[in-house]
Amino acid sequence: MLPLIELRGAMIYAAVAEMPFLPSLICCVIGNILPVPFLIKFAKTVLVYLSKVKKIGWIFQKIIDHGNKKAKKVDNAEMLGLFFFVAFPIPGTGAWTASLIATLMQLRVWKSTLIILLGVITCGIIMGFLSFGIADLLM
Repeated sequence: MLPLIELRGAMIYAAVAEMPFLPSLICCVIGNILPVPFLIKFAKTVLVYLSKVKKIGWIFQKIIDHGNKKAKKVDNAEMLGLFFFVAFPIPGTGAWTASLIATLMQLRVWKSTLIILLGVITCGIIMGFLSFGIADLLM
């Protein structure tokens, strides 16, 4: 559930700790997806609040304005992009960041949560094969 580490780090840890693959994958996916609906639902409120803070509010207002502009162009390609954003195990492209993107693009909570979930599962499988495969080679 930790930002930045998320499922990517947890799958590596599970492999090194010699935990079984499938239970590790299931726990990692559940732990990674649990905060997503809440992040999507409440991130806008936090951004609006921060946009009213003196000296730094203008930064958050720019983020909100940019998101509002992009929200007008949302279609299925954006949902597919959100999936691939989460699915590829690159640092900084996890469920937390995708939740912020979904908020800024004003996507529906449950639709974007489902897309992020599919991305997390895909990423978990990729990370599992990489982590457990490398761990087996080293041990």
